[in-house]
Amino acid sequence: MSRQHTSGDLRADRRYAYAEACLAEGDAAGAAEMAEQALDLAPRFAPAWLLLGRAREALHAAGGRETDLQGALRAYANALDLDPEDVLGSRLRLAQLGVGDALAAISPAYVRALFDGYAARFERHLVGELGYRGPTMLCASIDALAGAGRRFARVLDLGCGTGLMGATLEGRFDRLAGVDLSPAMLAKAEARGLYHRLVAGELTGFLAGEAAASADLVVAADVFIYLGDLRPALAAIARVLGPDGLAAFTVQSHDGAGIVIGPDGRYAHADAEVLAAADAAGLSLRSLTPAAIRRQNGLGVPGRIAVLSPGLA
Repeated sequence: MSRQHTSGDLRADRRYAYAEACLAEGDAAGAAEMAEQALDLAPRFAPAWLLLGRAREALHAAGGRETDLQGALRAYANALDLDPEDVLGSRLRLAQLGVGDALAAISPAYVRALFDGYAARFERHLVGELGYRGPTMLCASIDALAGAGRRFARVLDLGCGTGLMGATLEGRFDRLAGVDLSPAMLAKAEARGLYHRLVAGELTGFLAGEAAASADLVVAADVFIYLGDLRPALAAIARVLGPDGLAAFTVQSHDGAGIVIGPDGRYAHADAEVLAAADAAGLSLRSLTPAAIRRQNGLGVPGRIAVLSPGLA
């Protein structure tokens, strides 16, 4: 039961495992029945409520019955009541069904648990299977503005993960600091031997502890897809950037307006949102380049690479 806690009742745990297997095999009705049996035995088992919600949601998608939709919403709400930090991601599930504050749907606790469980296979899956090229493409956009091979005295890597961005920048910095929510991902980054400092925590809190105008480059590769409103993060970046510094990050994008949560459970930002967040932070948007930094279901995921500098244009 990855990222799950046992219910404390072996019979409930077995039924939960059966329910997971049913849902994985496409038997949503069977999954719902087994999840309900698990909950009869362990009514405070939050993962079973989440699984029941997923099963009811799948039944609604297949048959369109309102009772299944309402059942999914109740199950997700019960899971959230039992898991107020939202390690399980119930808020995200609810937001995808149009309930709650979409901009606060992805909790830090959920992201931390997600990547703690993902760390061992992160690079193999993301780079090998999804064709992830975020760090390489970010470096190309930075070079287009700063000149190829420019060296940076102090670099901050936000959401550094296993250190792919640091490895791409190797030889181009004097000091490199990284922050990530996931201790398991940070252990992988530390093993690279490139980072002078690694911090477990949320990126805006990390930036608040950095000296003003102390960074020459701030990077965030595939991180802002877990943030709805970019304004707090960009304001924090603006404070730490030196007068000649650069900030570069990736986002997923969409052709509509505003910020949406896609079916992949990640935020997509319209170009106007990125520009508005940069303006609000007092940053100049130097470039906004279309880029599919990874694939999903064999297709490139629409995105942008943004490079910003202090001072409005």
